[in-house]
Amino acid sequence: MGLHSECGAFVFINQALGGNIMFEEIERLTRALCAEHGTSGCEGDVFKVAKKELGFCKEVRENELGGVVGIFGDLSSKRRILLDAHIDQIGMIVTDIDENGFLHVTNVGGVDRRTLPGSPVTVFGTETVTGIGCTLPPHLAKGEDKIKPIAEQCIDLGLTKEEVEKLVAVGDRAALTRPLKKLMGNRITGTALDDRAGCACVIRAAQLANEQNPDCCVMVLCSTKEEVGGQGAQVSAYALEPTEAIAVDVSFAKQPDAESMLTAELGKGPMIGFSARMKKNQQKACRARKARKYPVSAGSHGRQNGYELRRDQHHPRRRARGAHLRAAAQHAHPGGGLRF
Repeated sequence: MGLHSECGAFVFINQALGGNIMFEEIERLTRALCAEHGTSGCEGDVFKVAKKELGFCKEVRENELGGVVGIFGDLSSKRRILLDAHIDQIGMIVTDIDENGFLHVTNVGGVDRRTLPGSPVTVFGTETVTGIGCTLPPHLAKGEDKIKPIAEQCIDLGLTKEEVEKLVAVGDRAALTRPLKKLMGNRITGTALDDRAGCACVIRAAQLANEQNPDCCVMVLCSTKEEVGGQGAQVSAYALEPTEAIAVDVSFAKQPDAESMLTAELGKGPMIGFSARMKKNQQKACRARKARKYPVSAGSHGRQNGYELRRDQHHPRRRARGAHLRAAAQHAHPGGGLRF
């Protein structure tokens, strides 16, 4: 796939795995998933969509600490394959309502503070309301025009404090919202593509695998809280005990001023991320893609995901083989919106 290009994933799938019909189904899945709110720790609305789309599985479970998982194939098999992508998105949480009715917030996950000023924001209170990220006009700005951290910025709903308090309370969530749009060719942009695009891909892969009546146990996980530490993947790794796993997330596409060694070309297929902990298995994945002649890029990352933590630290005697696929995307995390 592609993030910190969700678009690259779609181009790859369309070109390599079945043309327009394949792309249309993944686009449909992505639109359905991106249409629902689900900041980290508050994923209930998007869980409903995931459960519906995993309805073909023999078992579908929901766990607030882990996410939504669908299981199919031979449930008694000792070979247990896990497909994982995180379903939560970055956002904000209301910390205060000041005397003028402005909402003070702090970030949930890695929100880019450059994206809030002047942008429309959806606040999920007793009613869903729309506000705007406050910004000082350049005509009034003094000195250097530095963008403040999210915790020092505000959201304006255009209401008095008394009116705001009827709709919003401290602890309510907010998110920058940009409807999913189609760009040229098979590229799209929108909110929450990190990593609803990944969820769409693993669900579609599961749909195709299910048609082949696999003789192993296949588990599809839309995991939670990746943006705040990856707790969902860690909890699920304990619960599901996979023998093999593929984690799908987004990564960075080549763009002006970005280091080429940290990026991949948009539209050249999914990136296989290399890290010290999973080097051997990811090298096997690269060899496999060459044998099958699928377009795949290579990338590197120093982070651990929940699956790696579980495999290497908690259960050294029950090691599972795994690989980390990442979709190349441009303009990552502009309020959760990406270009793939």
